[in-house]
Amino acid sequence: MTGSGELVWTAWPGERFELGEGLRHFDGGLVMVDILSGRLLGLPQTADAPARVLARLAEPLGAVAPLAGGGWIAAAGTGIAVLGSGAVRWLGRPEDDAATPMRMNDGAADPHGRFWAGSMAYDNEPGAGSLYRVDLDGTVHRVLDGLTVPNGPAFDADGVTMYLADSAHGVIRRCTVDPETGGIDDVAEFATVSDASPDGMAVDAEGHLWSAIWGAGQVHRYAPDGALDRKITLPAVQPTSVCLTGTRLVVTTASIGLADPADADGAVLAAPLPVAGLPACVAKIIDQPR
Repeated sequence: MTGSGELVWTAWPGERFELGEGLRHFDGGLVMVDILSGRLLGLPQTADAPARVLARLAEPLGAVAPLAGGGWIAAAGTGIAVLGSGAVRWLGRPEDDAATPMRMNDGAADPHGRFWAGSMAYDNEPGAGSLYRVDLDGTVHRVLDGLTVPNGPAFDADGVTMYLADSAHGVIRRCTVDPETGGIDDVAEFATVSDASPDGMAVDAEGHLWSAIWGAGQVHRYAPDGALDRKITLPAVQPTSVCLTGTRLVVTTASIGLADPADADGAVLAAPLPVAGLPACVAKIIDQPR
């Protein structure tokens, strides 16, 4: 698959999103968030109908993962919440007392059932963000700090390798995750992007990492050793997250900050691509604090 290439893109009809993100393939369908409007959205199987609202919060919604037993666990507002049956139950709000106004950003469950999510300052203050882990008992732990705009994380199939982007610094890091404790080690630079920002990510069935490249209108595929394997061009400047369904590459994009957005800016885009991705992992929170 090495190389660069043009794909034929189709956009879902209807709304163009200010900050569409967090695309996930789960149970045969696709879900995403529009961060600043606080909406969780479901997409039809084909790009022939607009997204439908599955849930709505009164604060920013950064990302979700499906929750065992139904519902969703969400990186939202200043913390982590469980969404289900119209109710919102908070597991923790670790950024409530931060020195600068903060919000949660991207997040994902790992293959062991834990949920991970990053936080960032509204004004992108350097180093103000953190990475949090939610353990199976529902407790929330800060595991990395000094981040600016964390995106991902993304995990390999066995959950031992985690990738985490700090978009503001153009870097993707890789680390080792202890399967038993969730502790992380061997944090190292995996790839860098010049003059643009690595955003949402996904790992494919061959162990390659795919990243939306905000500001460059591209998706990059990286080999397990960090070598850039492929560049794919999109008709939107600010891609934010990627998903591989096995038959298509699907990408969310954002229109925020663009003085004169084009038709595809803010759209959800899909192109035929026969690459198998990993399905969204399910969070297995067994004791949810109230």
